Amino acid sequence: MTIDHTLVKRFRQDVGDRLAHQRRLDQASGLQPMTGEDERQFARALIAQILEEFARGEIGVGRTPPTAEEEEALAAGIHAALFGVGRLQPLLDDPEVENIDINGCDRVFVGYADGQELMREPVAESDEELVELIQILAAYSGLSSRPFDTANPQLDLRLPDGSRLSAVMDVTVRPSISIRRSRLGKVFLSDLVGNGSLTPELGRFLAAAVAARKNIMISGSTNAGKTTLLRALANEIPPSERLITVERALELGLDQFPELHPNVVAFEQRLPNSEGQGEITMAELVRRSLRMNPSRVIVGEVLGDEIVTMLNAMTQGNDGSLSTIHANSSMEVFNRIATYALQATERLPIEATHMLIAGAIDFVVFIEKRNDYAVGGRLRRFVSSVREVAGVDGRVLSSEVFAMAPDGRVVPHAPLSCLEELAHFGYDPGGWT
Repeated sequence: MTIDHTLVKRFRQDVGDRLAHQRRLDQASGLQPMTGEDERQFARALIAQILEEFARGEIGVGRTPPTAEEEEALAAGIHAALFGVGRLQPLLDDPEVENIDINGCDRVFVGYADGQELMREPVAESDEELVELIQILAAYSGLSSRPFDTANPQLDLRLPDGSRLSAVMDVTVRPSISIRRSRLGKVFLSDLVGNGSLTPELGRFLAAAVAARKNIMISGSTNAGKTTLLRALANEIPPSERLITVERALELGLDQFPELHPNVVAFEQRLPNSEGQGEITMAELVRRSLRMNPSRVIVGEVLGDEIVTMLNAMTQGNDGSLSTIHANSSMEVFNRIATYALQATERLPIEATHMLIAGAIDFVVFIEKRNDYAVGGRLRRFVSSVREVAGVDGRVLSSEVFAMAPDGRVVPHAPLSCLEELAHFGYDPGGWT
């Protein structure tokens, strides 16, 4: 059903004004402020009231009022504009949507779980309105308000539903936004085995590796499913352990499931203010996490100089750490880490970095993405390689313990040096003798 977005914008302003007026009345009366859920319920009552007033007004001037279906759509649109993400909300509510790419308000491309990519209707009346929407989201998402303007033309944040948003302006002709949906929030290794991302043996191996407190680096291309696999691995960690997560923008959301992880502290990088002050970097947060009595430190995504701090943490008794990194193969991970280490304050030479890697990382897991939609297939994400770090001889030595066979199956490929230890945690290899 087509919604009159001009009406939505007008009514959103009316509801917002009445909501603000009620807040002032409550404060003047000495009443406790409404909770977030109370505000949502009160807003629903205000929306119904405003729509009823609008319908009476339309009848009074001889026009046809909205039908029940149109009124319901308007109410949903107003509520989304107030508490959701405006005209993006229907796309985020669609369980089949995986990615949303916006190149200006009327150039909206949506990627679906089956690999299709389709162009959809505009998400704002103008680019200015689109920027305003992102600014509102930036003000209320994450642990602190994040600016999005000419002086701060880049933005990364986590939406209320767990999706990851990246936006830029002024460095592009029109504002550009990419949203990666978090379709699997509370996910387990058994779910990934069920959807074909892991073989049953890989699932058993990874569960044992987490239980044995092995340091694991998950690698893959953009949108390959690294964060989803990281969540699944984290959900194998016993609830008795204290977890510290470090991210550029809150995305993992492990603290949202207290029945799985009752003791979680989530750190989020803080950007500098308009005067260039107040920045707290990823590297600083990783160092701070070590003083917070962690059982394990989980770094959401390594993209820079925090890698040296993280590797040092892994070698100082914080076993069982997890992280993700962009790479095109499991072998490329070591060079990627060395490149980041060169950019760090420590300016580690490659040989020293490889020694640090060999002492810190136990396994590198590579998750692959293949889109076979054009040939009648579908989008597939699956772990295609696992490397065990075996030592260092100038460069990191590793063996590929799981690899793709010629028939496309992922099978054991080389013996595990820590097989006896993993067997103690329930791993019974089927492919090695």
